[in-house]
Amino acid sequence: MRSKPWDARLAAWLVTPFASSTAVQPNHFTSLRLLIGVVGCWLFAFSDHVNTAAFMIALSNFIDHMDGELARIGEKATRFGHLFDLVSDGIVTILLFVSIGYGLSSSAQMSNLLGGVLAGFSVAFIFHLRYVIEDTVGKVGTKQPSLAGVEAEDILYLLPIVTMCEGLQLFLYAATIGAPIGAIIVYKQYRSVVGGS
Repeated sequence: MRSKPWDARLAAWLVTPFASSTAVQPNHFTSLRLLIGVVGCWLFAFSDHVNTAAFMIALSNFIDHMDGELARIGEKATRFGHLFDLVSDGIVTILLFVSIGYGLSSSAQMSNLLGGVLAGFSVAFIFHLRYVIEDTVGKVGTKQPSLAGVEAEDILYLLPIVTMCEGLQLFLYAATIGAPIGAIIVYKQYRSVVGGS
């Protein structure tokens, strides 16, 4: 338990009461994560409620840990559930950047939309490669670097602070540059795994 990120530890604690329940399954949390995440993305793209959107994305990101923890603790893991989780992660994360870009493009320039699409497709590429790596060498091959129980993806928890400080444009710029760099890094990792397998 100590090696887990803080959000995963909290998620495990919250879902433990449902471990022996047949009524509550991991896919229920995955569906909830997907629904909240898509609504958050919709708000980013088509409304001015960016603070609400950011909170929903952060909440969706946290709920994403609950399905996996329940699957492990309650021994409820299934192949479909794993794939459903991966697809949901991909949909929400890709839509997030595209939606932010679309929402900002109406108030600034169309380059925001292009930046969002670039970041979104880079994330899609990363998700695909990570899935192939995991399928080839197991989950250990896709373990993210962490520092003091915080992983790189946990930056999404800062999104409400970003929107409250009106830093969404800067966040999009960082994603437009950072996501393609991340895709290149994961591609190199993928090549080393495939070359060694």
